[in-house]
Amino acid sequence: MEPSEIELEYERRWKAMSPAEKVARSAAMLAWTRQQMAIRIRNTQPSLSDQEVSLLVALQLYEREPEVVRLIQEQLAHVSC
Repeated sequence: MEPSEIELEYERRWKAMSPAEKVARSAAMLAWTRQQMAIRIRNTQPSLSDQEVSLLVALQLYEREPEVVRLIQEQLAHVSC
């Protein structure tokens, strides 16, 4: 399958970025993703505190890291008390 014009343009712009610009762009994309996840959680569970929402976002982001999941769940248990 041939890449679309959009994909080609994105790749061209990505290659033109400096390493620092790429890191900044990636960080901005992660921040946006975290915000969107928090909005979804807040919409379904409006009574949660900001800390609980933050921990639930982290839980989704690190769901494939069992040790990290355990640590986040411990924190959630303390916040929810």
